[in-house]
Amino acid sequence: MKKIGVLTSGGDSPGMNAAVRAVVRKAIYHDMQVAGIFHGYQGLMEGNIKELELGDVGDIIQRGGTKLYSARCLEFKEKEGQLKGIEQLKKQGIEGLVVIGGDGSYRGALALTNLGYPCVGVPGTIDNDISGTDYTIGFDTALNTVIDSIDKIRDTATSHDRSFIIEVMGRDAGDLALWAGLAGGAETVLVPEDPFDIQEIAGRLKRGRLRGKKHSIIIVAEGVMSGQELQQKLLQEADIETHVSVLGHIQRGGSPTARDRVLASQMGAKAVELLRTNQGGKAVGIRNREIVAYDFNEVFEGVHHFDEEMYKLSKELSI
Repeated sequence: MKKIGVLTSGGDSPGMNAAVRAVVRKAIYHDMQVAGIFHGYQGLMEGNIKELELGDVGDIIQRGGTKLYSARCLEFKEKEGQLKGIEQLKKQGIEGLVVIGGDGSYRGALALTNLGYPCVGVPGTIDNDISGTDYTIGFDTALNTVIDSIDKIRDTATSHDRSFIIEVMGRDAGDLALWAGLAGGAETVLVPEDPFDIQEIAGRLKRGRLRGKKHSIIIVAEGVMSGQELQQKLLQEADIETHVSVLGHIQRGGSPTARDRVLASQMGAKAVELLRTNQGGKAVGIRNREIVAYDFNEVFEGVHHFDEEMYKLSKELSI
């Protein structure tokens, strides 16, 4: 291929800029042209496209968010919208596309591939919920943001003898809650992958108080329920008072960690290599520390691996 495009779609994640930078510079290194598509699939349909040079991606590796901007686009879920996108790509002479994003972004990329337009997916989401890859771009940064918040909230919890519920992101996957809970020493972690018993949580808190522990931290993934809902359940069913902190979109922002910068750079470069050799319909991932490529169908047919052993350990260490 002589010219490829790159876009970011869905929720932003730290490291997306590093991935964009890698795509642009790897392609130019191999004498290819690169077009940046702004505002995701919405921008693709509207022809919001600009050729990118080396200087356009300078000084962005350390920045959170995405230089190409992002947007959710319901119209692109329909074939008519997808054909509009392909029309714009052909008009610009773009032969292949790198899509950086999560599950919804991958579905759009697969649709384009099925219509004869080769795409490669790069996993950019803080939820770490893409099947087929051990880690996604942005997960490590978001995790460290959550841990930093837990440490700060624990200072207040300790000072005032209070129990805090901290709500973190994770609609269908509990990786962020689990890793943060274990690393932050939380007394309880609630994830979408495992049903919970409110009386078990209450019993854990009460046992802690009996041995003199007057504060505690409960981590709940948003896919389980909101922090406020859990607060009401604990009050109504166990007569336990708690305070709630919802971390919200702070988890998505911030300068990416070294790990996310390196991972994004490796994955972005791998995506270009795939398109250079006309391998569309692929997703890029990391397995056992090796950068790999696998069919999009594996993403949607596979099941995200939740670490049951780590979850068990978090319970054992929070007695």
